[in-house]
Amino acid sequence: MEFDQKEIETGKKFFLGTSFYLTSATNRRNLPENDLNEIAFAGRSNVGKSSLINALTNRKALVHSSKAPGRTRKLNFFKIETKSNNLILVDLPGYGYARAAKKEILAWGKLINFYFSQRRNLRTVCLLIDSRREIYAHDFDMMDYLDDIGLSWTVILTKVDKVGQKYLLKKKIDILEKLKIKTASYPYVFATSSTKNIGLEELRAYISSFATKKIVL
Repeated sequence: MEFDQKEIETGKKFFLGTSFYLTSATNRRNLPENDLNEIAFAGRSNVGKSSLINALTNRKALVHSSKAPGRTRKLNFFKIETKSNNLILVDLPGYGYARAAKKEILAWGKLINFYFSQRRNLRTVCLLIDSRREIYAHDFDMMDYLDDIGLSWTVILTKVDKVGQKYLLKKKIDILEKLKIKTASYPYVFATSSTKNIGLEELRAYISSFATKKIVL
C-alpha cells in the first residue's frame, strides 16, 4: 500500500466534509477567483470522471454524469470543506469525442490549455484511464502535454471491477514502465472502481494531502 493508516484516516475524514457544486466556467473570464488548491480530473469522454468524484465525496449526484459521451462542456468546480481545510475538485470536459461544432471544440481546447498552463492554484491533474481499454493516442498526448508544461499528474485506472486481477497487475506494471520517462508524473498507479468502492481510500489519502498545502504566490 502506498499510504499508511494515518494517511488513509486523514483522507477518509477529509472527504466526509461538506461537498457542493461551486460554479462552472466556459471561458477564461469566468474562471472562479479563489486562493484554494485545485485538483483537476481529466480523461477521455465516458471514462468515469463524474462517477469517481461522486464516489470520493460519498455523494450519489454531486456531479451529474451521462452515458452519452461528450456531454460535459464546461469546467465544473466542486468545493470540499472541513473545519480546518478546503479543496476544490474540477471536472473537465472529456477529450477524444464530442458531438459539438468544431468552433466549440476549439474553444474548449483553448480554455483547458489556459487553465492547465496559467492556473496558479492548480496542484495536479488526475488522468483517468479506463482499465478495460488500451491507452489511446489522446491519453499519450495529454501525458506529453502535461510533462511539457511541468504540471504534476497521476494515472487513475477506472472500472477495475470489470477486469481480472492478472490483467490489472500487468496493466499497472506496463503503465509504471511508461511513467519512468515522464518527469511530471506521480510514480504510482491508482486502481479504482466507483461502483465497488475499490481503491478509493488510497486516492482520498493522496488527494486530501493537497488540501493542507499553502499556495505560493
